[in-house]
Amino acid sequence: MGQVRYFARGGKQVTQALYERLDAAFADEGWPIAHIEIDEDADLHEASVYFEGEGDADAQTLDAAFAPLEPTREDLPDIDWMAQVLADLKPVRAGRFLVHGAHDRDKVRPHDLSIEIEAGQAFGTGHHGTTAGCLSMIEEVVRRRRPVNALDLGTGSAVLAIAIAKLARVPVLATDIDPVATLVARENIRANGQHNFVRAETAKGFDGPAFAAYAPFSLIVANILARPLMMLAPQMARQLAPGGDLVLSGILAKQRDAVLAAYRVQGLFHRKTLRRDEWVTLHLTRNDRPLD
Repeated sequence: MGQVRYFARGGKQVTQALYERLDAAFADEGWPIAHIEIDEDADLHEASVYFEGEGDADAQTLDAAFAPLEPTREDLPDIDWMAQVLADLKPVRAGRFLVHGAHDRDKVRPHDLSIEIEAGQAFGTGHHGTTAGCLSMIEEVVRRRRPVNALDLGTGSAVLAIAIAKLARVPVLATDIDPVATLVARENIRANGQHNFVRAETAKGFDGPAFAAYAPFSLIVANILARPLMMLAPQMARQLAPGGDLVLSGILAKQRDAVLAAYRVQGLFHRKTLRRDEWVTLHLTRNDRPLD
């Protein structure tokens, strides 16, 4: 079953408003939303939403989000685009971490922490600014204060869970709402030799039996989206151990203050913001005392 894309074009102001409506309607469900410039001189832009199949698009919600514009439907072929472009992806270096495909094993240096991830069905080859930002922040946090255990919430390809395990050598729970992502994560965990440290499970938020065996966590990493991060703030606070560290990403720079406000209410304090392109990665802790 291939992807289905619904899109509309118009001026920047109109399509930006459409993008925000699509984000409010579908981002929490995990459907990708995009807003791109087609022609700067003509002020032509495009906003779109992607679904895995026709049945995934609720017609009433779709019409309400696009109104008053008329959406155009495009059926996309069932092709693993990530695998198709893998050969063009270069290794990504973030601190000591090097994320690469099998075809770039020769790029690994003696002191690198190598993470081999093939492009596939799950998000997270390290090329996105949020993943690279999390890797850099994880190295900083673990270097300062080694965790007892960790959670990678919304693990995708498990690149962050693998990174934590390789660096800290502690138990890591990696969860994702998508069972396909969980299967891919397990494959990557085993391929990187971290199956004795990392356990991958399918779970929505913090709803799952695996949490009872691990929580509370001294390190939580969540690279998802700003809106669900804000909604999960109370649960994040409950799952974080005293003195624990929280690394959040999937956040646009313009969303930073709103996310921080949601966590400040829960007694979690901002320590550092790392910016990569238009994205930010945040480090928060349970208290505002000086770090160890």
